[in-house]
Amino acid sequence: MTSEAALEDEAAAARELLTAAAVRTRSAAVFARIADGASEHFTYAPQALAGIADRVASLTRERHFDLAVPLHSRFRHFEAGGIDRVGSLAAARGWTTPEAAARGLADLAVVSVLLDAGAGPRWRYTEAATGTEAVRSEGLALASLSMFAGGAFSAVPADPLRVDAAALATLGADELAAGFQVSADNPLEGVEGRLGLLAALADAVRSAPDLFTQEDDPRPGGIIDALAADAENGTVQAEAILEAVLEGLGPIWPSRLTLAGVPLGDAWPYPPIGDGRAPGSDVVPFHKLSLWLSLSLVEPLGVRGIAVAGLDALPGLAEYRNGGLFVDGGALVQRHEAPPLDVGHPMIVEWRAATVTLLDRLAPLVREGLGVSADDLPLAAILEGGTWAAGRRLAAERRADASPPIAIVSDGTVF
Repeated sequence: MTSEAALEDEAAAARELLTAAAVRTRSAAVFARIADGASEHFTYAPQALAGIADRVASLTRERHFDLAVPLHSRFRHFEAGGIDRVGSLAAARGWTTPEAAARGLADLAVVSVLLDAGAGPRWRYTEAATGTEAVRSEGLALASLSMFAGGAFSAVPADPLRVDAAALATLGADELAAGFQVSADNPLEGVEGRLGLLAALADAVRSAPDLFTQEDDPRPGGIIDALAADAENGTVQAEAILEAVLEGLGPIWPSRLTLAGVPLGDAWPYPPIGDGRAPGSDVVPFHKLSLWLSLSLVEPLGVRGIAVAGLDALPGLAEYRNGGLFVDGGALVQRHEAPPLDVGHPMIVEWRAATVTLLDRLAPLVREGLGVSADDLPLAAILEGGTWAAGRRLAAERRADASPPIAIVSDGTVF
């Protein structure tokens, strides 16, 4: 094979790995090894899945008695304590057009999702206006929302409720630490990693004007304009949102795996599934933050009047609450205890892959328990209803600090 042909093969493999389908197929290949007893780290106990489904269905009905379950998105965390903070901000801002409102809300979604990687067990955030103390995802959401409301991400004093490349490029570590109330007694994991992501986001937004600068200055919320322009009959496919996110934000992730010069983002080597020939055959993509960001753009698109179809084409989120549900719930059994592990460790790759596959197996059981269809309760609503909350509740029942069952070393850029 010529070097040119080899490069073409690598480029094709990279494009495949940057898809929702690849998350599912590669995760399934890893999970098959667990189910077959070949994993050094886990065994699978399928009999536990029914009990987990019952717990998720019960919690879903408890939290959403009418089963009108919203999607799992960043906007849910802004509602901590039942307060419509974003609605209040939007009313105060008074955006004059749906396009401007959608762009501003997407700005908020992008920057907040990117700042949402694991906070660590000791960090807390206290909201000044309400006195609400929040931890982990809700705390990170409230901190980023407060910075957004205060104009920390805007370089336009007359329009503070926006995020633009100019402000992101100059944001300092001290400002970010102050916004997140970081101190020696309140340590936040991965501060430098988060700051690096925001600086890289500024570069990515500036370098992709077709995605981010169609109707305004370079700003992450401009992706809404690009998606709306490509919509057919007022509808965009969920996979198209993910493809745009992966294309536009791919360059922001720290240097990890690449194929044909293409950064693969949240993708990790797992040699046992490789065939030794095809480039990237041993790589498992998860794209957790990109998938969650894609879900978090559904509501801004709706504000602009764009519907989203094909939500179940997006896989579940491979993160520690959904993953902890299956470990604490007894479906995924650890063969051994482990110290805190890097996100690229084979045990963590297996855990995340099993999470993706088991979420797909769990979904029909939850729907059956609730008597609803996939149209009524897409996977993204099951996550919200749901698996994420059940994972957190199980963690609190088993450990005083509600930490996940397996500790992961966070650099602030994965989850």
